[in-house]
Amino acid sequence: MTATSATPEPSEGPLRTVVRGVSLSPELRVGLPGTLALALVATAGRAIVPIAIQQTIDSGLGDGGVDLDLIARVVGFAGLAVVLTALASGWMNYRLATVVETALSNLRVHAFRHIHDLSMLHQAAQQRGSLVSRVTTDIDEISRFMQWGGLNLITSSGQLLVATIVMFAYSWQLTLVVLLLFVPFVLAARWFQVRLTAAYQVVRENIGRLLGVVAETVVGAPVVRAYGVEERTQVRLDAAIEDHRRSAVRAGGFSSLFSGSGEIFGALASAGVLAVGIWLGVGGDITPGTVIAFLFLITLFVDPVLIAAEVINEGQNAVAGWRRVLDILDVPPDVADPGDEGLDLPPGPIGIGFEDVAFRYPHAGETAQEASGPVVLRDVALTIEPQSRVAVVGETGSGKTTFAKLLTRLMDPVEGRILLAGVPIDRVRFGSLRKRVVMVPQDGALFDGSIADNVRMGNPDLSDDDLELAFLELGLADWVDELPDHLDTRVGERGSGLSGGERQLVALARAYVSNPDLLVLDEATSAVDPATEMRLQRALTGLTQGRTTVTIAHRMSTAEAADEVLVFDQGRIVQRGPHDVLLAEGGVYGGLHASWVRGTSGAHDSA
Repeated sequence: MTATSATPEPSEGPLRTVVRGVSLSPELRVGLPGTLALALVATAGRAIVPIAIQQTIDSGLGDGGVDLDLIARVVGFAGLAVVLTALASGWMNYRLATVVETALSNLRVHAFRHIHDLSMLHQAAQQRGSLVSRVTTDIDEISRFMQWGGLNLITSSGQLLVATIVMFAYSWQLTLVVLLLFVPFVLAARWFQVRLTAAYQVVRENIGRLLGVVAETVVGAPVVRAYGVEERTQVRLDAAIEDHRRSAVRAGGFSSLFSGSGEIFGALASAGVLAVGIWLGVGGDITPGTVIAFLFLITLFVDPVLIAAEVINEGQNAVAGWRRVLDILDVPPDVADPGDEGLDLPPGPIGIGFEDVAFRYPHAGETAQEASGPVVLRDVALTIEPQSRVAVVGETGSGKTTFAKLLTRLMDPVEGRILLAGVPIDRVRFGSLRKRVVMVPQDGALFDGSIADNVRMGNPDLSDDDLELAFLELGLADWVDELPDHLDTRVGERGSGLSGGERQLVALARAYVSNPDLLVLDEATSAVDPATEMRLQRALTGLTQGRTTVTIAHRMSTAEAADEVLVFDQGRIVQRGPHDVLLAEGGVYGGLHASWVRGTSGAHDSA
């Protein structure tokens, strides 16, 4: 997708927001002429009853008695019109619902894909609940409005137009009375609309924050209980709920006042028409049937005005939701897919090149290009040969994880460039990059489903036999046999049904079946039992065979087994080479290794 270059200003009006929103959902315009034609039939039919009443009173009832033939014809015609109106209305409802749900489903997919296109920096700056609410509750609000408010907007507009035309045909004087009383309501509607826009924008924002707090509270429930901070967590949740309650009550208050002003207008219009109608009737300028029909026509005129209060109320809520969806769609991806203009990585093993690469994290509100935060990587220049195994070590905050994210293009550098197999990484199409380069994070993120389901995310076409063969080649067949349902064992939400080490085993199998040429590992062999550690090491040996492998090493045993070690310190590579050479040099690597040896010895002694 192509995002616009600027986010909408807070002063952007509702109409502009709707126009921009509809431009992203062209399906809303499909079949619109037909829907409007049905709306015209549905609304025009509602004016038949007042006309039938006027004809019955003025022509069917006279000094000569009751004209039953005329009344029968009028009633028959009116009945047919009512049936046609009902059929047109039902068909219109069906068409509108189908079009709206199709359009907004596509908008939901559009927004979801765009969120995935955003860099990890932008996603990390947003509450997860807020991002989720933009593709769920915000679009749901638009859907509800389009099917209810949009329907009422179409039918009410047509009804208002038809009622006005018929009223003018009957009596311009009474029509003028209605329109004069209508002016103050229009002015009041504009005043309320401005305040409702701001009020419902706050409501949608508070809903996003509330969902974020709820999500964190649910996911972090074990930590909350472990540290006994239930009360503090409840206070935070209560505050988010109270903020939402206050904003919703304020918006509801404006809505109620607006609805009340509509009721007042309806009452004044009926009273005005009745008074003026009687006065005109005394002078013989209007018939009784016309006055009575006019009272029915006023209902047709006033009902849309009263419904307008609810439509504007729901409309402001929907516009606020639409604006939040547009806000996220207007954020240009920091890491953009070159698409059809991009290149594919050449076949064969992948070598790596960093040319004077630097990176700094942006402060809040800055784009990656505007980043002014502290430099976390600087002057990184290196070449890694294809099929080599490289370990990356360093203290916390030295730049190891940032290096891995740049290598897999989860972020782009602010200076310099990165080459994969001689191709600048920002010129590689995502389809080729994600297929040939795979990163296995330390947390081994899994999705609710079976082990087989999670592994097949790396290769959807994998057969059952190939899946079992993959676990066998990784040395994990014995572990699978121990599981209650083998590969059909469900992992639970976020892999909660497995231990941390077992989740990592599944993640490694997923990477293995995707058959990447460059593998980036965030090692996760610490804090697991010896049996699982042994399985992890076997799986890692099978996984890294014949591939270029870059491992963020948390254990020096991984560095000892690597072909080459990169030592990061304060964002720079301060040492590189085989383990034996670096150990002889001492320096930062020597200190890290000595510290690890002491920690390992202490752990064994305490055991």
